[in-house]
Amino acid sequence: MTEAQTQEVTTVSRPTQVVKTTKAVVTPAIKTEPPQRVYEKKKAIFRTYQVVWYILAVIEVLLGFRMTLKAFGANPFSAFTNMIYTVSTPFAYPFNGILPTYVSGNSIFEWSTLIAGIVYALVAYGIVYLLQIMKPVTPTEVAENVDNP
Repeated sequence: MTEAQTQEVTTVSRPTQVVKTTKAVVTPAIKTEPPQRVYEKKKAIFRTYQVVWYILAVIEVLLGFRMTLKAFGANPFSAFTNMIYTVSTPFAYPFNGILPTYVSGNSIFEWSTLIAGIVYALVAYGIVYLLQIMKPVTPTEVAENVDNP
C-alpha cells in the first residue's frame, strides 16, 4: 500500500487573484513477504539458535568435567571418569600442545582444555551472530533500530 501526502501551496500574484496548487507525494511501496513466511523464517532461525547453544552447553559441560576430574586427580580407570575422558578427547585434542600441561602429583591442569572451551564458545557466538544477520526484518524493526538522519 502506498501512503500519499498532500501538500498545498498558495501564492498570491495580484491582490485580487489567489492561485492554489496541490501536489500529491507518494512514498514508494516497500516489498514485504507475507507475515506467515516471515514468521516461519524467524522461527527456524530461533530453533537453530537453540540447537547451537545446546550443543555448546554439552561440549562446555564435558570439557568442564574433564578439567575438574584431571585437576582432582580422578582415577582414569573409573567408568565415569573414563567415559568423560573418552567423550571429551575429540573436543580437546585439536588444542593439545598449545600451552604446557602442569602436573602436580596426580593432579593435572590442561590449559588446552580451557582454551578449547573458550574457542568453542566464540565459534557458537559467531554462528548465532551470523544467523542474526540473516534474520528477516520488518519495516517497523528497521525504523526502530536505524538512526534517521
